[in-house]
Amino acid sequence: MSPPAPGSTPVSAGPAKNRSAEPPPGEGPSAGDSLPPPSRLSEPPRDLFGRSLHDLRISVTDRCNFRCTYCMPKSVFGAGHRFMPRKELLTFEEIARLVSIFTTHGVRKIRLTGGEPLLRQNLDALVRLLGEIEGVDDLTLTTNASLLSARRAAQLHEAGLRRLTVSLDALDDRIFASMNDMGVSVRPVLEAIDHAERAGFASIKINMVVQRKVNDSDILPMARRFKGTPHIVRFIEYMDVGSTNGWRLDDVVPAEEIIGIIDREHPLEPLEPNYPGEVARRWRYADGDGEIGVITSVTRPFCGACSRARLSAEGRLYTCLFAAQGFDLRSLLRGGIDDEALSRVIANRWRQRDDRYSELRSEMTASNGGAFEKPRIEMSYIGG
Repeated sequence: MSPPAPGSTPVSAGPAKNRSAEPPPGEGPSAGDSLPPPSRLSEPPRDLFGRSLHDLRISVTDRCNFRCTYCMPKSVFGAGHRFMPRKELLTFEEIARLVSIFTTHGVRKIRLTGGEPLLRQNLDALVRLLGEIEGVDDLTLTTNASLLSARRAAQLHEAGLRRLTVSLDALDDRIFASMNDMGVSVRPVLEAIDHAERAGFASIKINMVVQRKVNDSDILPMARRFKGTPHIVRFIEYMDVGSTNGWRLDDVVPAEEIIGIIDREHPLEPLEPNYPGEVARRWRYADGDGEIGVITSVTRPFCGACSRARLSAEGRLYTCLFAAQGFDLRSLLRGGIDDEALSRVIANRWRQRDDRYSELRSEMTASNGGAFEKPRIEMSYIGG
C-alpha cells in the first residue's frame, strides 16, 4: 500500500528584513543599506490550476565539476562550452531582494542549487543573508558534496544552513566514476557526509538517480549503507530533464520496483507525507531503523501539487523543471524597477502558470513508449 497523493494548501505571507550586498572574496556580509519590503498581498497568487507558490529553487551557478551523463554530458558540456561570466550572475544582494519579494507571495522554502553551488565563492555569505529574511522557514542546499570540506561544512552551518541534500548515484567506485564522467571517487562524498554530521547537520538527504543497467545494482547497497542512520536516501526515477541525456522510458526503474528490491531484504511500511505537496513518497523500515523516499516523476507525476518555482543563475524565472523558457527578472532588477512593481510581475507570472509536463509525458509515453518531444531547459541550468 502507498500513502495518498499529496495536495497543496495556501500559505501566509510575510515581509522581509534587511539585505546586504554580496561581499568581495574572503569577506563576510556587510551591513549594506536596507531596502523597503514590498507590501503583503491579501491572498498569495495561484496558478491556472489553483496551485500556490511555496518553494523557490535558486541556481547560484551554471558550472559544475561533474559531467553526470544524465545532466551535463561531456558531448555537450565539453571543453568548448561557454559558461556564464560572473557579471551575468545575480549578485547575492539581487538574490536576497528577489527572495524577500517571493516570501510575500507565500514562499517559505528556499533551496540553493547549481550547477554545483559550492563552486560559487562565499556561499556562506548568501546563506547568512537569506536566513535573515522574514518568511524563510526552510533554507537548504543541494550539492554533489565533492567540494564539501570540514571547514566549508562548518562555515555553512554557522551561517544558518540547517538542511543538506547530497547527490550520490552509486557506492561502487567504478559506477560512480562512470556516471560523474570525471573519474571522481565516491570517497570524498562519503567523507563530506561525515564532515556535515560533525558540523551539526542532523539529517541529510541522499539523492540517487536510478538508471536501469547503469546503477540499479546499487539500490540495495545504498539502502544498507544508510539504514540505521538519521539520513534518508531518496531514490529518484530517471527523468527526461533537458534534451541531451538520451532518455528512454526503458531506462527508468519504477519506484514500485525499487521499493520491492529493498522490501525483500528490509521490510518497509508506508508513511504519510510530512506536508502537503511533498514530492517524495516516504517509507520506513518495519524494524524502526530509519526511512527512505522515492520520487516518482515518471510513473506517478505530482504536477497537481507542485508549488515550486525556479530561478536560474542569471535571474530567469522558470515555473517548471521541464520548462523551455524563463522570464528575465535580472533585466528588471538592473533596470531600476521598484519592489512593488517587481512583486506584481512575479505574481502575474505565477498566475499565468499552466505547467504539467510530467502528466503530459505520462499520457504520451503510455501510448507510444518513447520520449515526449517537447523543448526543455537543461537541468544543470536551473537545478534539480
